[in-house]
This record gives sequence, structure tokens and C-alpha cells, in this order.
Amino acid sequence: MCSTMGLSLIPRRLLFFLGTFGICSGFVQENCTNYELQFERVYSIPGDVAMLNSTLVSPDVFNFTTVPYNITWYDSKTGHEINNQTGRILVQEMTLWFLQTTLDDNGEYVTILRTPSRCFMQTTKLIVDLPVDGECGRPRKVYQALTKGFTDKVSCPLEDQIKKLMSYNITPSLKWYKGCEPIEDETDRYTYWDKTKLRIDQVHSEDNGLYTCTLTFTLGGLRGSMSETINAWVKAEYTLTPQVHEPANEIIKTEIGSNFTKRCLVFVPCVGIPIVDIMWLVEDDFIFSTDPTDRIYISETRVWSQDEPVKGLWFEKLLMFLELKAKDFNVSYTCRAYSNRGHHEGYFILQPADPDILLPIGLMLCGVTVIFVSSVIIYYIFKVDIVLWFRRAFPVFYPNKDLDGKLYDAYVAYPQPCAVGYKEVEEFALHTLPQVLEKACGYKLFIVGRDCLPGEAMVDSVEENLQASRSVLLLYTASTFTSKRHTSSMSSNNNNTISQISDTGENLKNKTMHDKSSINYDSEKEVYSDTRQQFECVAAMHRALLEGSLKVVLVELEEISPAQLAFFPESLRQLRKRQGTVCWWKTTKRRQMSGTCMRRTEDKDEEKGGRDTKMAPSPSPSSRFWKEMRYHMPVRGKREIFPEKTALLKL
Repeated sequence: MCSTMGLSLIPRRLLFFLGTFGICSGFVQENCTNYELQFERVYSIPGDVAMLNSTLVSPDVFNFTTVPYNITWYDSKTGHEINNQTGRILVQEMTLWFLQTTLDDNGEYVTILRTPSRCFMQTTKLIVDLPVDGECGRPRKVYQALTKGFTDKVSCPLEDQIKKLMSYNITPSLKWYKGCEPIEDETDRYTYWDKTKLRIDQVHSEDNGLYTCTLTFTLGGLRGSMSETINAWVKAEYTLTPQVHEPANEIIKTEIGSNFTKRCLVFVPCVGIPIVDIMWLVEDDFIFSTDPTDRIYISETRVWSQDEPVKGLWFEKLLMFLELKAKDFNVSYTCRAYSNRGHHEGYFILQPADPDILLPIGLMLCGVTVIFVSSVIIYYIFKVDIVLWFRRAFPVFYPNKDLDGKLYDAYVAYPQPCAVGYKEVEEFALHTLPQVLEKACGYKLFIVGRDCLPGEAMVDSVEENLQASRSVLLLYTASTFTSKRHTSSMSSNNNNTISQISDTGENLKNKTMHDKSSINYDSEKEVYSDTRQQFECVAAMHRALLEGSLKVVLVELEEISPAQLAFFPESLRQLRKRQGTVCWWKTTKRRQMSGTCMRRTEDKDEEKGGRDTKMAPSPSPSSRFWKEMRYHMPVRGKREIFPEKTALLKL
């Protein structure tokens, strides 16, 4: 309480001075931190409700969430503490309510906030004005602009009062007026919007004028109200909220140590020159440097206009890094555009670039491709050598053929004495083949003319020995199937399908028995030889193509021209196309070209157009021809065959 002793001796002027500055024993004697007079004033008129709010309860002042405190309001004119007065004053901690304002309430009011160890002081000023005669609304007005031709809004300045009332669980009502006329919600072009705003569709020039928002509520048992008046004017020039197009809230990956530039691109829909500030921030710190020698700096703002599709201005400001360091990564860089219509922002975050794995992957794929292609080429070129080596190194992977009941590894069929070039073929079949395949390689061969029993029937001999053989070596020359006799005997079968081979075999068997009783002795040898070769071919083709029980190896002793190949039986041509041939004539040609082999000179056959028929023997098993022969011969394995079927390695 203020001491009243001797007040009559104090001049009136000194008393006014003490009252104005609050130098009174009620609150001056405390050593409080003084935040002085708030910048914002509170305006009211007699009869309205006025709200004074202290801002001392703030983390900028003290930690109010953990430190206990109490608040006291004082009248600076008297220095007295302000308490609740029914129907007049309501104190709610940091808020002082005047429920029915009078002209005497005009003045400054002091808030003192005390904690166990400190105290804080703040002053709030209330200004009470008389209404203007003949004018609806408040004497002090807020100025706001409306944009002509657009949907715009008028905002009520009582937003803080509404939030405070709602914190007391009081729901106020808001009413809008234009001049003295009330505005109903959703009538004409007006809409009550977002609690404190009045939206006006397609603003016209006549929308100029005074707009008053009146807030009505019940507080402290008294029904009261407060109002604010907005002086709105319509302008042709306008500025809408800025739109930040870049950066677009993105993550950018780049290399550490590189330079980097990112632009802030902002579009402002407007007519006229808007007031817009473009700022770059790293985290919450503004970047102001425009010096190109700094590691991080910004450029000057570049501006250009746009008329279509929306009229406005583009703003561009660059953020530049001379060299990126580790601390620049995983940090948010924000471009923010400010205007009186609001602000908009966009950000980006730098992250280290991912390792470039495309080059290693590309090199690896190229390497694998080269290895694969090289392997295929090497295998294609050295396939025979690889397979022969594998068979020799790992015979245990192949079954033992000695236990399959067969007597011979191969049945050797070759042109008989009636054929052209018989001497060379006979030399190859009876001497060269046994010398290499039997003596050097250990195979067992059945050779007609060497292993036939005297007096044995031809058909029985062929059937029995083919059955006892694992494969057939069919030797032929260019004239084997093109001689007149053979052509005559085979012409009817040249274009037959493979399914007719079986019937042909039976017919040949019957034909042979009939011929034995009808032909004379002089021609018996010629007919017998021709028929035997034909039957061998038919039987071998039947087992190879239809039954699949016999492997036929075609051995070409001479080069065959397409014209000569056309006279071959269709079954033989099909087998030749499917599995290929072992060509003796290629070996002979290579030996002739290299000049390193022995040569046997023979006369040229005029009927064959001067074709070379030299068949120089090459008895070495390591030569190319004999490797191919060994490749096609049955494999001599060591693995025992069990009744169960197992997967075998077939090369």
C-alpha cells in the first residue's frame, strides 16, 4: 500500500509524475526485470469489452513449464493491485478483462510476474475513445486492400480474443456489418469464412467502405461485446501469394568437393510491381553474402514478366557453392518468398552421390561376355579334342560297353567291287581303318569282305552283324549313289519318306531271294554286291532314324557336289543334314596344300570332271580326321551299368 502520510505537502505536479511512472511503494520497491511498455496498444470505446494480455509467460522470459510463478496486475495511476470486480473487471492470470469499459479506464496497467527467485515487469496501455457522431463502427480503423476482379477477404483483428475465449470453453459469435447494415452469411457475394474472415466473391468497385466485425459472448456472468472496424478499399493493382516452384522439396545427390548451384524460382501472380523478398536459409540461418569469393553465396535477384497464361512476375535467386564439404550434406536449404499476402517456401537436401557401380558392372559384364564368347569359340574349335581328353581322363563317367552284349564297336559298310573307285575304298576299309581304329585305338570292327563267314546268306549276315554292332561306319564316295546301276535300283526310293524304310528292307530281302534263283552266274557277283550295299544302307537308316537303336557315322571319302547329293537317298540326306559327316577328303586336301604328306598320283576321271580322288593314308590317331572318327565311335568307359536308370554325361 502507498503511504498516505504527508500527501498534502506534496505538490500536485509531483504526485502526477509519481503516478505516471508507477513509482509507488506497491511495486517500485521490487528489483524486477522491466520489459517496459508493450508496442501494441489496446483500443476500446465506452461500453465495450477490452482485453489486456501480458506476454511475460513465455519461454523467452523464463521456463514457465517447470518454474512456479504468480501474476499480479497493478493500476499505474494508483499503484494499487487490481482484483476482480463483479460486472466490471475480471483477472485471469496473464489476462485483464474490462467487462464494461469507461473513459476512466484509459491508462497504463502493470503486470508483475514473480517466481521463487526473480520477478519480471511489463506495462500495457489501454486507450478508450469516444465514437464518432453519425458514424457506425469504431473511431480507430484497420486498413485492408481488396483486389478488383478476384475473390478476396476482409480479416477481423479479434483473432486473439476469440482464441482466449475458446480457451475458457466460451464460444463467441461473430457478426459482420458493412457501414451500418448487417451482412448475412452466404448472401449475395459474402461468406463467413474461417471464423474471423469475410470472403467477397468477384470484388467490385462498390465493395469499398467500412466493414465492422462484432464479437458477442458471455464472460463473468455478463453479456458483452467488442468490435473492430476495417476500412477496405478496392485496387486494380494486386499481388497474390508467391509460389515457389524451385526447389521442390527434393533430395539432390552430388559429389563432395564439386561446385554446386541451385536456383530459387518464384512466381508472383500480380498486376503492378509487388513487394517480394526472396531469401535463402540454411537450416534457420539466413544467407546474406553476395561475394563470389565466399565459399557459399547468393546472386542478385533476376526478375522477368509473364502475361500468359497468368499475368505476373518471375523471380530467380541462385544459391552457389564453390566447393561442397561434408558439413554441407544432410542439411536443409530453404528458399522463402515473403510478401504482404503471405509467404511460401521450398527446400532441398544435399546427399553424397551413390558410388558409380555402372562402370564396374559394365566391365564385369563385358568380361563375362568375352569369356563366354571365347569359351564357345574355343569349345567349337577344340570340341573334339576336349571331349576325347575328358573321356580319357574320366572314363568312370561312362558305362562299360563290354557288358551290353555287342560284339563289335562298328559295322563298316562300304561300296562293293561294282562301284567306281572301288580299289581306293577297299584299301581304306580293309587296311587303313583296321590299322588305326583296331590296332592303335583298340576298337572292334566288322568289315564286309574280311569278317563274313563263307557261304552265309547276305541278308542274314547283314541283320546279324548289324544287331551285334554298336554303330555303323557308312563309307561312300561321290559315285556311290550316282552310278547307273545304283541309281536304277534306288531311284524308286529316292523321294520316299523315312517311314517307308522298313517296308523297303523287307522288299529287298524278298528281292534278293528271288534274284538268286533267276540271275546267271556271270552277273551274280555284281548283283549281290549292289543289293548288299543297298540293304546295309536301308537297315542302318531304319535303326538310326526310326528305332534310334543304332548310331550311323557317315564317312565321306570324296567331296560331294550339290548335283551329286540330289541323287542320294532322302533318308541319307536327312541324316547327313542332321548330324553332319566325317570328311576324309578334307584331310587329303589339307595334306596336299601343306605339301607335308605322302601323295599318290592317280589319273583324272573324265566322267567325274577331273575330280581328285587321292586318298593318301594317315595312320596317326592324333590327326584331325582320326580324332573325329574316335569322337563318333562308342565310348569305352569303366563304369558298371546298374538296372536303375541314371543320368549319363553325353559328349
